[in-house]
Amino acid sequence: MATLRDIKRKIDAVKKTSQITKAMNMVAAAKLRGAQENMERFQVYASKFREVIGRLAGGVEADGEFALMTPREEVRKVELVLLTADRGLCGSFNNNLIFTAERFFQQKRDEGVEVSITAAGKKGRDYLRRRRYPVRASYLGLLNKPNYDDAFQLGRELIALFEEGECDEVYVIYSHFRSMVKQEATLLRLLPIVPEQAEEEELAGREYIFEPSHQELLTDLLPNYVYNQLLDCYYLTAVSEHAARMTAMENATNNCKELVKDLTLTYNKARQAAITKELMDIVGGAEALKK
Repeated sequence: MATLRDIKRKIDAVKKTSQITKAMNMVAAAKLRGAQENMERFQVYASKFREVIGRLAGGVEADGEFALMTPREEVRKVELVLLTADRGLCGSFNNNLIFTAERFFQQKRDEGVEVSITAAGKKGRDYLRRRRYPVRASYLGLLNKPNYDDAFQLGRELIALFEEGECDEVYVIYSHFRSMVKQEATLLRLLPIVPEQAEEEELAGREYIFEPSHQELLTDLLPNYVYNQLLDCYYLTAVSEHAARMTAMENATNNCKELVKDLTLTYNKARQAAITKELMDIVGGAEALKK
């Protein structure tokens, strides 16, 4: 049975842990606010950009003129970009993303398709390497401060792989932020591009004049479409990570409080038992002296 000193030591340790988890919760909350503001601002731009690409793509024939929009006749090899956090202590956030990647990998392998992986995030990279998955490249720090330069670097590399025939499709697994308590691991096909088509009602009665032509504009804008899609995934995953960590640390803090209550009750019971035993010893000694 644990002594009073042992129980007291456990209570102090849990209280210190609670202070740490509470501080981490506050840090995650501050980071979440900043990341969410950046995400919302970018998504206004990204939505309009996708709309422009959809209108441009609706004015050209799908004749294979644009390599980034042309599906391959046979898919033999795909590139998978897995976005995870560089750190843990965020609940099941990383596990959900990794599980989705493993399921995708197994599905493609069953179809006879070769898969190579770009691991964007330390947790995903380390896990995949331990399990001996074919990690082609890895990137760290992408979610710390999502920015266009990082999206451009990775996007340009993926476009080169696709155009040179090193892969037939490119997919991204990221975390889609739904709410503070719900973040979904999501699979997105990045290449070949399938633009969002504008609604017929929206285009009815409108005639657009493009200068330069549709073809020239698409040639210049399609790579940027890839970079923007990647950056959007970065922002969504970063916000999801902070939300998951904030929730995990809040739960950990609450669990620490409950554990302190239980340990304090155990401590008081043990202390009461010790006092009762001492009193009984004193009474027993007094009775012995009377005899």
